[in-house]
Order: sequence, then C-alpha cells, then structure tokens
Amino acid sequence: MITDNRIDPPRTGNERETLRGYLEVHRETLAMKCQGLSDEDLRSQSMPPSTLSLLGLVRHMAEVERNWFRRVIGHEDIPLVWSDTFDFQEAYDASASTRAEAFAAWQAEVEHSRRIEAAADSLDVTAHFARWGEDVSLRMVMLHVITEYARHNGHADFLREGIDGVVGA
Repeated sequence: MITDNRIDPPRTGNERETLRGYLEVHRETLAMKCQGLSDEDLRSQSMPPSTLSLLGLVRHMAEVERNWFRRVIGHEDIPLVWSDTFDFQEAYDASASTRAEAFAAWQAEVEHSRRIEAAADSLDVTAHFARWGEDVSLRMVMLHVITEYARHNGHADFLREGIDGVVGA
C-alpha cells in the first residue's frame, strides 16, 4: 500500500508558485513510487537490455537536479555524483546502490535546488549552459526538470507495477 502525501499544485497561483508546485508533486511522486520496497526491489531492473530501476531513477534525478540547479543556475563547478564523464545514464546502474545512499544524494540535491530557486530574484534569471552554447532561464530549467520527472515517473509506474502490482498515481 502506498501513502499519497502529495500536495496539489496551486490552481490559481502565479507562474512561479505553479512551477514550484508541479516540481514538488513530481518529486513526491517519485518518492511515493519507491515507498515500502526493499533495496533489492528498488534495484529490480525493467527488462533486458535495460538496466533501468527505481533506484536508478532516483540516482538519475539527483544528477538532473544537481546539473540544472547547482551547476547551471548556481554556477557551481562540481562533478556529477555518479559520472566523471557527464553521462547521466551511468546513474541508472544502481546494482550496487542502496536506498539510503541514493535517497540521501537525491534529497540533498533537491534541498540545494529549492534554495537556489528560492534565492533567485525571478524566473528570468539566466545562466549560460555550455552544452547548448546559450543562456537558459530559471523558468526553462524548472520546466525542463518537471518534464524529466514526468517522463521518468511514467517509467516508475511500470517498474513499480512489475515489482508488486501496485498501480496508480
């Protein structure tokens, strides 16, 4: 049984409150999909040749949060957690990972992201994203991270159903 502690995003909030609300819902959705599962369950892979697992998704989203909020918007010169080559796919291999390790990293990155977003004067704050060779706004970063969560939460739905048959939200 999964306990749903998500708070709906505002239905009449301003743009920033709405983006923040949807980002929080997606973060909570990923956490919810992992509730009550053992480390072994969380490492359970979807199907060959994929190494995708719920724990791998948590690790991947830690990297996504770290990259977009800390490295891009926050201008921090830090490596990724699980990749020296900036290959976000490396985080998917959670075969030797634990819930404690992955969730600690992910929750730490979420907290950094929240602080960076809250400290920004507006959604129009921009930073240079070297990979694309252009500036990006905090608005674009928030939307991008929301879409990353949305896509991967769909994967999480299928992974969870394959582990114990739990479906929904």
